[in-house]
Amino acid sequence: MALIWAQAHDGIIGSAGSIPWHLPEDLAHFKAVTDAATIVMGRRTWDSLPERFRPLPGRRNVVVTRDAGWAAAGAERAGSVDEALARDASPTDPAATDPAATDPAATIWVIGGGEVYREALARASRLEITELDLAVPGDTRAPAVDGDWTRTHASEWTVSRTGIRFRFVGFERPVPGR
Repeated sequence: MALIWAQAHDGIIGSAGSIPWHLPEDLAHFKAVTDAATIVMGRRTWDSLPERFRPLPGRRNVVVTRDAGWAAAGAERAGSVDEALARDASPTDPAATDPAATDPAATIWVIGGGEVYREALARASRLEITELDLAVPGDTRAPAVDGDWTRTHASEWTVSRTGIRFRFVGFERPVPGR
């Protein structure tokens, strides 16, 4: 399992239910990394996606919510992060055509939000973080990356076409529990 997010200074990943920046290069990176995989997100993250992108195409979308009656076309509901991660590799939605849904070895990507990241971090073996050289106010922070993690790569700092300086950084650690 892996986590992916973009963060500004002070670990800010969100503000009032949305991302407080626009970085097309990060969106393209996110799509490339998570394409054809299972993605797990909280219900608020699902709600923050523009309707035209729900479900995120080419991926098995699993939404974590305590609301047992919640349902959305193209998404599978899980009552907890544990439930989302413990599912077998078979989709419950017969219309799903995501190859990752039938490949148990495929990476499960946790895509947010803050509470779901914090719950999933202990089980993760990989992180993909887009670091933004940007100070913005926000109410949601990324989980802390402690000394158990080893940085595997970091791209050069680049300036986005929107004027934001950013880089992609990856971390790995041994699979927890092994």
